[in-house]
Amino acid sequence: MKAFTKIPMTTPLVEMDGDEMTRILWAMIKEELILPFVDLKTEYYDLGLPERERTKDAVTHAAAEANRRLGVAVKCATITPNKQRVEEYNLTEMWKSPNGTIRAALDGTVFRAPILIDSVKPQVRGWKKPITVARHAYGDVYKATEFRIPGEGKAELLFTDRDGNERRETIYDFECPGVLQGQYNKDTSIRAFAHACFRYAIDTKQDLWFSTKDTISKQYDQTFKLIFEEIYESNYKATFEKLGITYFYTLIDDAVARVIRSEGGFIWACKNYDGDVMSDMISTAFGSLAMMTSVLVSPDGKFEYEAAHGTVTRHYYRYLKGEETSTNPMATIFAWSGALRKRGELDALPALVEYADKLEAACLQTLRDGIMTKDLTGLVDEGTPVTAVNSADFLKAIRSRLENLLICE
Repeated sequence: MKAFTKIPMTTPLVEMDGDEMTRILWAMIKEELILPFVDLKTEYYDLGLPERERTKDAVTHAAAEANRRLGVAVKCATITPNKQRVEEYNLTEMWKSPNGTIRAALDGTVFRAPILIDSVKPQVRGWKKPITVARHAYGDVYKATEFRIPGEGKAELLFTDRDGNERRETIYDFECPGVLQGQYNKDTSIRAFAHACFRYAIDTKQDLWFSTKDTISKQYDQTFKLIFEEIYESNYKATFEKLGITYFYTLIDDAVARVIRSEGGFIWACKNYDGDVMSDMISTAFGSLAMMTSVLVSPDGKFEYEAAHGTVTRHYYRYLKGEETSTNPMATIFAWSGALRKRGELDALPALVEYADKLEAACLQTLRDGIMTKDLTGLVDEGTPVTAVNSADFLKAIRSRLENLLICE
């Protein structure tokens, strides 16, 4: 293969490695699509579950701090352990989600949007434009305190202010065993979320929808609603009207119905858990979880790019048996391209930005040429010629097209 002059970098990316099949793909992507073309500089953190166990999760906190320090990170998919994983990996603790830890440290907003190709039509027939999910990335169930209730007793919600004054509310008088959870959020984080959503809508010239369930959650969800309204009226309304875009609030259940009936082309802002679920629904309806970009943006301009899907455990077990796998690497490639593009923008390196653009173009051209992993072959329009390939051959096909684009500079 042709040798290329490697594109220089000045500031390292924070590289967060992950688990299982996505960890295998991570190394393959670097070897095939990045290292031959970029003089890659990274500050490496292994967020694989064995290393999180070894360091008692200190490595995750160190990676988050590095993200704040260096400004741009790229993250592989990681395992959030449940009871089964604790036993499988012989863990001393059910470590929290690395994504939750990093998002709490950066206190940002996650923007997720589908990667579209003409031959894969959305499952929702009316969708003609991408739908971007803006997910609040702080608090809620991901930072909640919870425990099992062993038997009868009274559960209370207690707040003690700085002066020692108490406010106490009964949650429930348990007459049997049960479960209890307390979650929280902060006005400062909600405000940062709102500003990020309004700015993103202005930058992309798209309508912004926001949804909660304030009719049921009359304090928690209503706080989100009121803060969004106040910030829109005082900071963004005039700009929205000038651009001809709209801000729209509705209940989450009504929003779901409206989204399904829409043609797309807007930003849907959701609270943390809502955004987690709805972004998976949107990506699957557009085609595949592996065809979704995801970037965390902090209020002070820090960025973390990641794949929005899991670690593809089923394929990993097959890989360990020496079997061939056809795992879709698109979301992980776009995490790398997004991070490299942002690093190039921040460091005034146009060649790095152009490389990221061409890497994505090579990916899309490969799919348009009908070369794809097996998860996509069943989604393309009937009659469209396709060739299903394994992951390694898919990456090689992308590389050949990337080389052609780089030669044509």
